[in-house]
Amino acid sequence: MSFEGALGDELQARLELPAGPIRATAIFAHCFTCSKDIFAARQISTGLAARGFAVLRFDFTGLGTSDGDFIDTNFTSNIADLVRAAEMLREAIAGPSLLVGHSLGGAAVLAAASEIPEVEAVATIGAPSDINHIEHSFSPHLDDIREQGKAEVSLAGRPFTIKKQFLEDLDNHSLTDRIGKMKKALMVLHSPIDETVGIDNASEIFLAAKHPKSFVSLDTADHLLSRAEDAVYVAEVIAAWAGRFVKAAGEPEKDVPEGAYVAETGLGKFQNHVRVGHHRLIADEPTSVGGLDSGPSPYDYLATALGACTTMTLRMYAEMKKLPVDHIATEVRHNKVHADDCDTCTKVEIENMANSKGKVDRFERMITLEGNLTDDDRDSLLRIADRCPVHQTMEKGAKVKTKLVE
Repeated sequence: MSFEGALGDELQARLELPAGPIRATAIFAHCFTCSKDIFAARQISTGLAARGFAVLRFDFTGLGTSDGDFIDTNFTSNIADLVRAAEMLREAIAGPSLLVGHSLGGAAVLAAASEIPEVEAVATIGAPSDINHIEHSFSPHLDDIREQGKAEVSLAGRPFTIKKQFLEDLDNHSLTDRIGKMKKALMVLHSPIDETVGIDNASEIFLAAKHPKSFVSLDTADHLLSRAEDAVYVAEVIAAWAGRFVKAAGEPEKDVPEGAYVAETGLGKFQNHVRVGHHRLIADEPTSVGGLDSGPSPYDYLATALGACTTMTLRMYAEMKKLPVDHIATEVRHNKVHADDCDTCTKVEIENMANSKGKVDRFERMITLEGNLTDDDRDSLLRIADRCPVHQTMEKGAKVKTKLVE
């Protein structure tokens, strides 16, 4: 997605949607000179989405894939970008009830919270209590910036030009005053071994805030949460904690598209976002073939369709015949076998299905039936499994019509 930022530039954003109903909406603000696609931002946003949150993350003006010049930005414009992001999210779904900020992004969400009416909870990760703390990142150049009006500095190995107005803007903000007047639930997450933003910053933020407030130590995590287990833990903790404070995202969608919609997410080589009615899922490939293994593969979904259809068909038959079936489970495995090894395939099926390498797709279906059933009951249920509509479609084949859409 994209929207117009505070300085009039087009900012690029990504909206992570949950697979099921939307529990609440949130915005994630990335760290200083980072981007929405930094590892921690991706992991935490997708982790919150997996727990029901619709999470918007975006690149601040002049960073990542957003337009504009970083040299013209400051902390005030970052706050304004957050407010603009909230406006877009409000139009798309509902205003954010949760703000999550990492490092300087954490300071930004603390400052912006009072300007976004829907916000009920704020979570900061490794955030500074005084935004002037950012000056430590380019302290050798402070005199040059003040005397010459600007200077080029190196941040995370990349060159950035910092103007004098950036420093002057920092002096105009008192973060602890805003925290004290915020009137939002607050969670402070910080690592005691953070070498970029010391743990004392977490103490000052926590003391400045009014209740309800919580503190979570991230133990051995580094400032950027570069380990997957740390980022996943943060998402789990924030989701569980925020659930006590955030409001529902509003009415369910009214206009639901027909069929399935599948589109690349831009993460990894194969990851796709899947939308079917109100439901949202992820499709991917295993890491062994270059995927992220973040969701089932296309063949996994096909096996799932067969398994679900089989179980549902058996349940309908059992109820119609009043059979004492307590529980039904279907396991489906897919593999490719040589046509000569397919003992269940007819000669015609082998000729029709065999590809250039002489292999056929075989789905092995294993059904578990629990209940006080006779052998005849089980035999009849086994026969009915073959009447599953998906089973019949797979065996008889289907026509696929393809066209390009403007």
